[in-house]
Amino acid sequence: MHAKLQRRQTLTDARRALVLDAARTVFAEAGIEGASIREIAKKAGYTPGAIYSYFESKEAIYAALLDESLLRLQAAVAGVEVSPDRPDTTLAARAQAWFDFYAANPRDLDLGFYLVHGMRPRGLTHALDHELNDCLYDALRPCEEALLALGLDADLAQQENTALFAHGVGLLLMQHTGRIRMFKQSVDALFKTYLAQLVQRSTPRPDLFSGTVQPSSTDT
Repeated sequence: MHAKLQRRQTLTDARRALVLDAARTVFAEAGIEGASIREIAKKAGYTPGAIYSYFESKEAIYAALLDESLLRLQAAVAGVEVSPDRPDTTLAARAQAWFDFYAANPRDLDLGFYLVHGMRPRGLTHALDHELNDCLYDALRPCEEALLALGLDADLAQQENTALFAHGVGLLLMQHTGRIRMFKQSVDALFKTYLAQLVQRSTPRPDLFSGTVQPSSTDT
């Protein structure tokens, strides 16, 4: 009986994955508002009724895709090798990991920022949107923890982590839209420069006047 249930679950998971693959293509082509369960079913080779056996709406499908994407982002950030006693290199490695993930997977960037349907999470419940935001933040938290380990207080660490993410996403969007070409710049080089500057100003250094050690970013 157990083996039978396991085979049934494996089949269900495979069919669900097929639906998600089809939906990913349809959303990329038509956006969430232009997409339909009928079109997703057609792409997956199922009837519309069969889709509802796995997802209650196209918004639920979209949320499942985004959740899957964010879990892969978390894995990419967690998978980099770091030295526990070197928060400076840890910060650089973790940040580069999420930047590289989105650079290599522009469709995941679209999903993460709802760009396939106009910049707002239409169709997602407040609770689900909050849950997905928490999942994204979990992927970015290691950078904030590294900033804390460097000696920044909680508010400043969060501020710097927010600015880091905003800067990186801005560069990725410029690359994604092709606008970076007008500046003849490399988004990867620009991000590495910003990251190096962040590490430098956040790394403790001897204070010339008091003899104490303070993070550079707290200087006035």
